[in-house]
Amino acid sequence: MNWLLILIVVGIFITAGIMLMGVASMSQGGDFNEKHGNKLMQARIISQFATLILIVLYLFLYT
Repeated sequence: MNWLLILIVVGIFITAGIMLMGVASMSQGGDFNEKHGNKLMQARIISQFATLILIVLYLFLYT
């Protein structure tokens, strides 16, 4: 396994973790969701974009 593939897998897990935290926060509502719900979804989009860039870079370099 090369370093780029490892970064892709780590990015996938980070994105999934942020998404699960955001969905759990939204489902419970309350003060935490009001303060952090939108920021969690923004962080998910950023991490998802970064992971997508890594996937495109991997495909460009190794196919």
